[in-house]
Amino acid sequence: MNNEVSIIITLSAIIFISPYLSKFFRIPTTPIEIVLGSIAATVGTISYNHLFELIAEVGFFYLMFLAGTEVKLKELLGIPRSLLKRDILYILLLYLFSSLFVLFHSYDTLFIFILPLISVGLVLTLFKEFGKDAKWLNLSMQTGIMGELVSIVAVTIVGSVLVHGFGTELYLSIGYLLLFLLTIAIIFKGFRILFWWYPELKNYLIPKYADKDEKDIRLSMALFFLMIAIMIILDIEVAFGAFIAGVFIPTFFDHHKELPHKLSSFGFGFLIPLFFVYIGSTLKLDEIFEYRLIIEAIWITVAMIGIRVLSSVAFLGVLSFKERVLFAFSHSMPLTLLIAIVTLAYQNESIGEFYYRAFVLAGLFEVIISIVAIKLLGKSNIEDSRKAS
Repeated sequence: MNNEVSIIITLSAIIFISPYLSKFFRIPTTPIEIVLGSIAATVGTISYNHLFELIAEVGFFYLMFLAGTEVKLKELLGIPRSLLKRDILYILLLYLFSSLFVLFHSYDTLFIFILPLISVGLVLTLFKEFGKDAKWLNLSMQTGIMGELVSIVAVTIVGSVLVHGFGTELYLSIGYLLLFLLTIAIIFKGFRILFWWYPELKNYLIPKYADKDEKDIRLSMALFFLMIAIMIILDIEVAFGAFIAGVFIPTFFDHHKELPHKLSSFGFGFLIPLFFVYIGSTLKLDEIFEYRLIIEAIWITVAMIGIRVLSSVAFLGVLSFKERVLFAFSHSMPLTLLIAIVTLAYQNESIGEFYYRAFVLAGLFEVIISIVAIKLLGKSNIEDSRKAS
């Protein structure tokens, strides 16, 4: 069978059956897609294809775009100062414990930036099960958004270091990044003033209700691709630009409540699964089931969960011990960002194939362990709350 045809048929099957397997095994769809991609690569129905790799990369950028749509600047700016201090302390502790772990075990310095990564993509799925009244979950989302912003910036800077090394080009890249951030801040301020004076302009650009021309989707995609183009011109990590483009949507077009959902439905129904299947296809099963690799992946998993549990002490007095553990587990699923940075590091030969596989495997372990732990502890916490009341 032709290679392209084989890939298309396999992808069609994986995209279709993944949600059903996810429901059956009661774990998120993402790990299922990665595992199925690995199986497909092992049996030979998926092999390297440049077009598949390119579409998968677009899927990753779109994932970062959707991550940006979860960030509501108004809510971040409205966080009480007492909680903001705890959020900052928590993030600082993550990097402190990460540094101590890396130094103690003589790992590469790059690991200091990998271990504390936070992504709220999978945290959102927890609201469906625990609702919006769970204090630990609301706090997890609030702190997670801030942590993801820090993680995205860290990924961008580390990405520049990996590509350019320590030299003039790196400083130019960081200079462009700072100039870009300043420009974005001015643009955001300008649009806020513009929409304050002309609020009807919002409805003109993105109608509150659906229209036959799908102007809301068209404007969102225009922002997405325009920001990618700017990032390529400035030679800055493209994922960061996609993230900023996503932030633009809830910041200025919050009158269209359904828009983030529409964008998410398209992404998770098509582009994003292709990215995760592609990642899985880079890990053949016969390469994964290696004793030393599994031990290293388990050790990384323990470290990533452990530093979050230790850092949750920042919320002592705000959350109970069980709630702090739940909080820590909810941040122990940074699968998307984790894969992003280790893929970048592997492509630039900053880490070897062994640690690339170990981190991807650890990412899968983290998701499965965290989801199971949250479900068990979460139900127990709900029962404790009912007894207390």
